[in-house]
Amino acid sequence: MKIQEIRSNQQNKYGEIIEYLKQDNEYWINNDKWDLTEKFFVGKKIYAVRYIDFDKFKNQYIKNEIKYYITYNFKNNLLKNTYIVKLGNTFKHFSVFINKYYKFLETFNSIDKESFSLKFNNYLLINNVMTSQEMKGLPSILDFIKDFYDDREETEKDIWYSKNINGAKIPASGANNGVNNQLNFSTIPIYYRETIKKYFKTIITKKSWNHCCQILNNLNYFLNKFYSNGYIDGFIEHLSRKDIENYLYWLGNDYRYKNPTYRCKFVSYIRTFLEYIQMAQYDKAPKKEVAFLIFQGDIPKRELNKDEVKKAKFVPEPILKQLDNNIMALDRPQYIPIYILLRETGWRGTDILNLRYNNCLEKIWNNKEENYNYYLCGEITKTGIALLKIPIRDKVAEMVQKCINKAKELSTEENNFKKYLFNTYEGKLKGNPLAKHSLLLTIKRLIEQKDIRDVNGELYHFRLHSLRHTRAKEYVEQGMGISIIQQILGHQSLQMTVYYATVSENTLYEKWKNTEDLELFKVDTKTNKLEKIELSSDKGESLIRYEYVKKNLDAVRVPFGICFKPTKSPCRQQMNHCLNCGSFCTTTENIPEYEEEIQKVRTQIEVSNRCRRELWAEKNEHYLDILEKTLEKVREHKLVHKNGKSREDL
Repeated sequence: MKIQEIRSNQQNKYGEIIEYLKQDNEYWINNDKWDLTEKFFVGKKIYAVRYIDFDKFKNQYIKNEIKYYITYNFKNNLLKNTYIVKLGNTFKHFSVFINKYYKFLETFNSIDKESFSLKFNNYLLINNVMTSQEMKGLPSILDFIKDFYDDREETEKDIWYSKNINGAKIPASGANNGVNNQLNFSTIPIYYRETIKKYFKTIITKKSWNHCCQILNNLNYFLNKFYSNGYIDGFIEHLSRKDIENYLYWLGNDYRYKNPTYRCKFVSYIRTFLEYIQMAQYDKAPKKEVAFLIFQGDIPKRELNKDEVKKAKFVPEPILKQLDNNIMALDRPQYIPIYILLRETGWRGTDILNLRYNNCLEKIWNNKEENYNYYLCGEITKTGIALLKIPIRDKVAEMVQKCINKAKELSTEENNFKKYLFNTYEGKLKGNPLAKHSLLLTIKRLIEQKDIRDVNGELYHFRLHSLRHTRAKEYVEQGMGISIIQQILGHQSLQMTVYYATVSENTLYEKWKNTEDLELFKVDTKTNKLEKIELSSDKGESLIRYEYVKKNLDAVRVPFGICFKPTKSPCRQQMNHCLNCGSFCTTTENIPEYEEEIQKVRTQIEVSNRCRRELWAEKNEHYLDILEKTLEKVREHKLVHKNGKSREDL
């Protein structure tokens, strides 16, 4: 009965294949020779090849499953057109192999992949056929067909496809090729496969899809290194520090030419995985505390801070001006609004392409200005921000509104069911956002057309992400706080924002020009000429000594001078003076003195803030508060005395 149910299920699923191949007036099912120049196919020859020929496959069931594999991946843009053509070139040998060994087989689903791969490799060897990359990839057809027939939950399978994972964080551009559209656990050793899959079930909806692919690759490397060096099942449970040292040695040899940012993931991701399965008490977790296995110093330091700041790619100001001034001349006008939003916001290209016309623009009431302000709203998939709102200028908002109106007019459930603001309405990519790569190419064509060259006289090498770096730098130069920039850019950590926190040389000069004058030059009041002070003279030495004390100690403005008391030296009188003395008496006659002193202290606070000396500012603000309160009391009561009725404790 069970065998009958399986056969019945396969027949139903095979029927779905037939229905799928009936698209485009049943072209795919009725023809064994597909013409690449057809409009609904590629539309042109590739490598001078016009046809993909299935005629040599004698097994009709297998032939239709291969047709389905190619059609599905073509229509969903999971395989490049060039790869499909190269795959078709392998059919000369592949069809002979299938006809010889699987002539009467009803489906690929019943084939064991290992025995299939072994037989196919032997066939190629015997017939002296060169094993191209496409030849090596033919067994992946089995994976695809087996997944199609498998009705289990996706997370129970050994291959997880992004399209079948609810809540997976897939970028707007999609997981769009045959490698990164799946998490393949079949290469994980069987003993640890379920443990790895169980771990990925906990992170699959928390981390981006590409991040999960990267983690799996690193875990695969980790396991394979131990197994290939003589370790057996159960080695993770009995890991020792010596084992980790061996792993670090292998890693250092294999990737000695890679940068630390690349290599650090092979250690940090492994440590995170081991820590989690240990805390979650998985059966196959290490028995020894992970903190005693992998040390913080084992992780190669990523190239951040001073190293990466130099590598941050900012568009030079002359280049940026030329791009901004000529952007309306793009040969594909639909990309102009995308460029403008990249410049306005500093968001990633995928974030702008992921905007949806039904919720990307919002008006929020501003209590201070008593007006509505426009906000751009979008999902930041990389850092998991479901809805980020940032203010935009009215002119930009007006442009976005026009794009929304156009998208609403052109969109249907068929051509834009996800409601993308910048959508592709026809062709193979119908229903997907405009391609980021196409935007890059059209800007590069503009650079050639307008002859925009760098400082070396060469055509400027433009990178789309450099617009994000540049906008972040502009925010910093305009005085915006780092935490605000972090929110606008959608960074997960403040450290990533600080990575962009640099300024141009011109801004550096402007900021430097506003710093305190060291008074190393004096003006002769008699001749009105500028005189340089000789630093070796007594006057010069005194000046340098004074400036040193002024910059390195806590200067506090006090009556008739400045107190340079060091921070650690206590002094009860520094900020109290006579104002808190029991014998102190002050009247309205002293008001001019208070006003003059208050003005001097305020000036000192401004200097303190400009020099970023918080302690100076704090103490002088405390003194200013005492002065202002005393002055207010004097004006109100005319006389302030300890023994008077208006006595106060300041």
